[in-house]
Amino acid sequence: GDFVLCDPRAYTRRAPTPGEIVLAADPRAPRRTVIKRVREVLPDGRVVLRGDNPAASTDSRRFGPVPLEAVHARVVCHLGRS
Repeated sequence: GDFVLCDPRAYTRRAPTPGEIVLAADPRAPRRTVIKRVREVLPDGRVVLRGDNPAASTDSRRFGPVPLEAVHARVVCHLGRS
């Protein structure tokens, strides 16, 4: 139920950096989008993603690193619903 503002052009200029929150295609269902934090950017063009709640997140620990092309946007603002 929360809203996020995203920059879809952020990674046309540079690669994601660890700590950034991103929108990425879910490798298990590519039409689905996941919101995860970048844990690591690999030299082979892949990104390790982690959820902020390790006990309840499905992330790169389950589906492995994702290609940089799967990262669609950088989250620039999170607006929680009241």
